Amino acid sequence: MKFGIGVLGATGYIGTPYRKEIGHSPDDAQIVALCARRREPLEAAAREDGARFAASDWRQVVEHPDVNLVLVCTPDAFHYEAVMACAAAGKHVFCEKPVGMNAREAREMKTACTERRLGHFVPFWTRYVPIFRRAREVVRSGLLGEVRAVLYRWHNPRPAGMPFTWRDDVESSAAGSLADVGSHAYDTIRWLLGQEAVRVLAHAGVITPAKPDLGPINLEEALQRGSAPIADAGHSRRGTAFDYGDIAFEMESGAVGSLVLSHATYLRKGLAPEVELHGTEASLSIDRLSGRLMLVRPGGEPALFETCPDPGFGNRFAQHVFPALRDRSAGRPTDHPGLEDGWRVQLFTDACSRSAKEGTWITVGQAFQPDSNRLS
Repeated sequence: MKFGIGVLGATGYIGTPYRKEIGHSPDDAQIVALCARRREPLEAAAREDGARFAASDWRQVVEHPDVNLVLVCTPDAFHYEAVMACAAAGKHVFCEKPVGMNAREAREMKTACTERRLGHFVPFWTRYVPIFRRAREVVRSGLLGEVRAVLYRWHNPRPAGMPFTWRDDVESSAAGSLADVGSHAYDTIRWLLGQEAVRVLAHAGVITPAKPDLGPINLEEALQRGSAPIADAGHSRRGTAFDYGDIAFEMESGAVGSLVLSHATYLRKGLAPEVELHGTEASLSIDRLSGRLMLVRPGGEPALFETCPDPGFGNRFAQHVFPALRDRSAGRPTDHPGLEDGWRVQLFTDACSRSAKEGTWITVGQAFQPDSNRLS
């Protein structure tokens, strides 16, 4: 199957590099149609890709007769309607995470696509990082014994002068950092251990000062402007979507964990390994920045277990996305992440959002509260 691709959010921080990878896979796919809010960058992208159609109305892309695969790379709040329209039109779907604004949306999207046996893919890219793939092999080998505790730190610090974007707005972002980097982190945990979380206790909030409001700019533009002082920025806005979260959780096996998530400028990465897995026989740390796996046994000292060079992702669409979509649409089993995983992850992030609001333990999978992802 060759894919005729439509991209929603084609000129944004996420859609732009995806389009480049697809362009290097001409035997697998052709970009047919693009959608973005601003006309000038949209037309430039269409010329670059050789796309025959460009529109500001996403429905026209979904309905285009030559499109059979739609990439949904828009803000979180716009995923649900687009994916449901794709399912109704019989189009395969690549949907960014978090897949919806809440678990109810995620479940309906999953059901709509699976019932029609459509291909679907959710980009939980950490699964493809060599050091994490090796760590999963170590866990499955039994070398650690039974994993009883997990520590995970995911800091994605933004520049101090970075302007306000939709990711700071609770009306557009599913749950701020809890759902943005938190979805990646939790999917990695469940993938490493082969089990789900059963309950969470979360503290979350906005710890970054008000940001310059320059209007509807994308993340790439905001990151570029954030690296230098902004003159005459006009008024500022304080974020309403969580930019920090500290989550205690319990897994199905009784293993416990702590997950710290942040986009705040002053929570910097690199001071400690990203992940620690503590088992009954040994403990393993995963340091993605250095590529080092460290192992320590009871009574011993930490020692280098293995170094895992990271050559980069390469062409993710040729290597992972297109094979996954073909397998799912043909009814073949696949280990690649899809809407089922997106829904499972959203159950977790919904529980974290609700726990942060109510200040108590929340069972993962409890009925979603419509306002549970909003700050008081």
